[in-house]
Amino acid sequence: MAQSQTEHAEAQLAEIELLLSMFPSQDELEVEQVAYAELRSYVEGTVDCPPNTRPELCVKIRTHTGVDVSLSCTYPTDYPAVLPEIVVRCGELSRAQHTCLVSGLRSYLRENCTGEVCVLPTVDWLRDHIHEYLEQDDGNDDDGAKGTTETQIGETFTRLWIYSHHIYNKSKRKNILEWAKELQLTGFSMPGKPGVVCVEGLQAACEEFWARVKVLTWKRIMIRHREDVPLESVTQNAESLRRFDGFEEAAFNPHGNRGNHMDLGQLFQFLSERGCAQIFQLYFGVEGR
Repeated sequence: MAQSQTEHAEAQLAEIELLLSMFPSQDELEVEQVAYAELRSYVEGTVDCPPNTRPELCVKIRTHTGVDVSLSCTYPTDYPAVLPEIVVRCGELSRAQHTCLVSGLRSYLRENCTGEVCVLPTVDWLRDHIHEYLEQDDGNDDDGAKGTTETQIGETFTRLWIYSHHIYNKSKRKNILEWAKELQLTGFSMPGKPGVVCVEGLQAACEEFWARVKVLTWKRIMIRHREDVPLESVTQNAESLRRFDGFEEAAFNPHGNRGNHMDLGQLFQFLSERGCAQIFQLYFGVEGR
């Protein structure tokens, strides 16, 4: 296992250094420096312990057709044996087009890159294929941003209440925020101990969010409660059922030696204001006040 972990670290470092040589400007490539330094020290043998911080990088690319795209990537410990966590941003894509692009990219990575470093192939794939998604019909929306918010009879609106033993890691907190926004989910994330996450939106998007989050490394994480509402008429849509306006990380008077504990009274008030007071007892076994 130790040898395998070392090999993974060596492959990660080699890829980062290759990317740095290809994208020398910080306008093109940003690398999280603490994680990079820890990774290099481990590979070079100046420290014995594997890095505590997962490497993160962001590549900013301009495609052949002049479209600006950013590619954020976080390496799991076992990368490249497993695929990295990738977020793609492009202001010219509608929501529907973006969803299709993400699906296409995942399929490409699963079929071609499992077990291999994949950031450069991902950059090349985006350059070669993003125009195909920009040309797709997004439902003739006037503003190009309604593709995933329109609902059809037979779809389901879902709200997931997720409990974690704790949420401290900055990378995980960043992923939670970015994935929720990418999938057009609303809700909130409360870091600390315990950790609470609520996401709401169309069922497929909520399931995709949970599929990504649960495979990260956790001491304990579970869906504590879920709400599913069939959208049985065109007058009942996902937007009318939302309890939250957007997705945010919410902190409630952090305290304790490490500032990791929240004021649960403030959390109860936050939930009550959004018509979700009953959830407090499901999480903590006592009635809020």
